[in-house]
Formats: sequence, C-alpha cells, structure tokens
Amino acid sequence: MSGPRWKKGKDGKDFSALAAASPMSSIVAELQSSMKRSTPVATISSHGEDAILGVSPHQAILLNQASFGRFVENAGAEKQWFQLGAEEVFYLCHALKCVVVESGSEKKMSEGELWDHLCSASESFPEMYKAYSHLRSKNWVVRSGLQYGTDFVAYRHHPALVHSEFAVVVVPEGAEFGGRCGRLKVWSDLLCALRASGSVAKTLLVLTISSSICELGLPDCLEQLFVHERTITRWIAQQRREQRCEPCRVEPSKEEEGHTRETVVLNYWGVILGFTVLSTLLVYKLRFRQ
Repeated sequence: MSGPRWKKGKDGKDFSALAAASPMSSIVAELQSSMKRSTPVATISSHGEDAILGVSPHQAILLNQASFGRFVENAGAEKQWFQLGAEEVFYLCHALKCVVVESGSEKKMSEGELWDHLCSASESFPEMYKAYSHLRSKNWVVRSGLQYGTDFVAYRHHPALVHSEFAVVVVPEGAEFGGRCGRLKVWSDLLCALRASGSVAKTLLVLTISSSICELGLPDCLEQLFVHERTITRWIAQQRREQRCEPCRVEPSKEEEGHTRETVVLNYWGVILGFTVLSTLLVYKLRFRQ
C-alpha cells in the first residue's frame, strides 16, 4: 500500500498539515454536539432510500467538513439543505443520535421504523450499513464507490484534501444473507476488482460481514454482525524482481569525489611516466644493437 495521496494547493504544498490540524474525529464531534442542541429533521423519501435534511448555516459548514451528504442548491438563507444517502441518514440517527427522521407525511419515525423502511428499499442495507458505520467509527470518510465499480471508497480526510485510499467491497457471509453471499467467490470477479482498483491507484479492501444470528429485522442485529478486514493487492513478479535486483544508488560525498579526482590525476601521470620510461629503454636498446 502506497499510503495517502494528498492533494496540493496553489503554493504547491500538500494538505496533510491542514488535515492534521483539524482531525476528522474533532469535526464529527463538533457536528454531533451542534446538531444535538437543535435536533434537525430529515425527511425520508416515500419509495427510495435518500433523505433531505435542513440545517443552519453553521451546521451546513460542519456537515460539509465531515463530508456527510450532498449540498442542495437553494435560495433560503435561514436553512441549508443536504441530500443524505441511506447509510448516512441512519448513521446520524442511530450512531450519532443527532437527527430526527420523518416520513413524507411528516410522521416521526423510530429507529426500528426507519430500519424497516431502508431494508425494504434495499435488501442489502444491513451489511452495507454495518460496513459504512465500521469505517466511519474509525474516522474514515466513506463515499459511494459506484463510479469505481465498488460499494464504497474510503478517504483519510475530506475528499477536497486527499484522494480516496481504498476501494471497498462488502461481502456478506451466512445463511441470513441469502443469495447475496456469492460475491468475489469466482476468481475472475476478484481479478476484475483488483485490476479496476489498481488502475485508479486504490487498494482493494474487502469487508466480510458475518453474523451469529439469523434475524436481520431489527437494528439490534448490528451488535451481532462482525466485520473482517482484508486488503488485497496484485503480486507482480517482474516488478518485484526488478526492485530486488536494482542496484542501490549512493550519492558520493565531497571527500569521495575529491579522492576520485586525485586518483584519476595520479593515474594520468603514471601512464605518461610509464610511456616515457618505455620510450627511453627502446632508444637505448636500438643504440646498443647498432
């Protein structure tokens, strides 16, 4: 793994120092504290998984810094609107407990009702949310990986500061997940995922979700879901061989350069002296014969 690829500003310096000065954990904690005081309301769509959240301008800045949702252009000055994905709205409601969710008919939804709604909209929501919350709890920024052919992509900090580091594929295991357990079991599927992630400079991260229960109908099941992390990279024999055999280039010091220069000069005069001696001996030999 090559590590994070920080983006650079106009001055040519990368944003690693800026990210270190404002860690993601602090941003999320400030967002949680601010939203708990006002408890903003998110309205879930009737047939889909998305939700619309209205927040104050200050909370909008924090949501953007924490990289939750997508800002929706609007003309209102009192409220700013964000579109949240299924995993994002449930994370704000269930994990951070800083958002109230209402249905399209403005009826307040409990966590259980919201869970039922999101599971009915997407059968794979339990394992997807578990993977999302697992990475978010470790202060990774998690965004959709649809454009890369994966479930998610994980950033070390805000996407404006750094490129995504991992292409994430979620693989459920267990009878309770039904027919969704066949991902990456075929060698060609794994090879395609590896090549796709490698072509965009990302490491393939496979999150295997396993369970000790057979019921996914309630949010309480999340405590019985376990995440196993595996990073997979391609082993390129030619590249590794060339790296091992490549000689180590050591820059000579000034003393070594001076010593080398003196050696060359001495060798030069040695050759001239030797040539002079041989010429003299040859002349004497010719005269002796005469």
